[in-house]
Amino acid sequence: MYADSSKAPEVKLAPTMPGDLYFGQLRRMRKDPLDLMVSAMRDHGEVVRMKFGPMTAHLIVNPDGVRHVLKDNHKNYGKRSRGLMKLRDILGNGLLTSEGDFWLRQRRIAQPAFHRERVAEMGEAMKDLAREMVSSWETRFERGEPFDVASEMMRLTLAIVGRTLLSTDFSEDADAVGRALTHILHATNERITKLVELPLSVPTPANRAFLQARAVLDGIVYKAIRERRASGESKNDFLSLLMDMQDDETGEKMSDTQLRDELMTIVLAGHETTANALSWVFACLSRFPSWQLAVKRELDEVVGDREPEVADAMKLPVMRRVFDEALRLYPPAWAIGRSVDGDDEVLGYHLPKGSIALVVPYVAHRIARVWPNPEGFDPDRFLPGEEAKRPKFSYFPFSGGPRVCIGSGFAILESQIILATILKRFRLDLVAGHPLVPDPAITLRPKYGVRVVLARA
Repeated sequence: MYADSSKAPEVKLAPTMPGDLYFGQLRRMRKDPLDLMVSAMRDHGEVVRMKFGPMTAHLIVNPDGVRHVLKDNHKNYGKRSRGLMKLRDILGNGLLTSEGDFWLRQRRIAQPAFHRERVAEMGEAMKDLAREMVSSWETRFERGEPFDVASEMMRLTLAIVGRTLLSTDFSEDADAVGRALTHILHATNERITKLVELPLSVPTPANRAFLQARAVLDGIVYKAIRERRASGESKNDFLSLLMDMQDDETGEKMSDTQLRDELMTIVLAGHETTANALSWVFACLSRFPSWQLAVKRELDEVVGDREPEVADAMKLPVMRRVFDEALRLYPPAWAIGRSVDGDDEVLGYHLPKGSIALVVPYVAHRIARVWPNPEGFDPDRFLPGEEAKRPKFSYFPFSGGPRVCIGSGFAILESQIILATILKRFRLDLVAGHPLVPDPAITLRPKYGVRVVLARA
């Protein structure tokens, strides 16, 4: 006599987005990932099952689902998504890509560099460099010369990271860094969405170009490490903090490779995302001049006739709301991928081990039930009290949970200082007909830059 076999519990699958028989949504992902993700949410809901070739992924933008992945059950969602694995080819095993005990140790080492008091001390360097840049714009203003403010923001934020965190002058390297970074981000985006890819060790033209671009970035970071080691100095900056730390058990200090990985993460992620955020702020202000005028009026009330100081930066609530709304529409870290390390359930839907969870701020920030008129630019969404009306994890431009961006305070202060310094003196007007197209190449850049002409504020 045989024992009765019990039926396996039924598995509830999330609504599935139809696609190609073999490729699923892979072709659309390569062509226009933003349109794909937004249409998936619009047509199928806030948790959507998708196929990318042989890989199963779930788009998760429901605030409760986002909280589950990033916070409540974060230990089940690792860093072995395809995107993060490809990012390791750039960043190595730094804070953004590392996991487990190693990540926790590195995070604890790095945390003091970004304490509020330490960041406030860095504000003076941020202010000085912003003023130098704005003064250099006077010639452009006099000539009525158009320029790309996105490129200017890249140069400025790289200079700020160099001076504040590494006590290094990157001004001579800014153009080389910009070219190398642009190439490497687009190349990485291509590599993420390829079904078949040759290892970097195979000398294809694409691989050689990728490695050459990475070598440019490596050279700049390793140069800073060599010079600091040769000087024997211990400065009050992030680089010395890392170099002076010792392993509690072995007493060993970080190798040059470990230092390189952490610095590459901070230097590249730290300056590139902030520059993108600022570029989108200027784009939005030019498209909505009433808000540019409102920011100028606030600056006049708070600052008067003098130049903005560091202490003024966080006393400008209108400007901060403008910044927050620009990040809602154009979050630089537009998508967050996580590997599903064990079978799980999100809002009643089964997520199988080995699949991918895609938590996408760009889409979550456009849920109409949470953000009425989601494509509209309305900084008053961030008036005091409005946030309390929205679900937690409905707005997360800096990610969330234990792995929330370690440099968010640094980026916010830096952005406020830069915006105040520029907008006190100038109004930035988009060149007529200039296209503003989001380019989701790992980070969300303006594809054609943000070309502007200057007017007196």
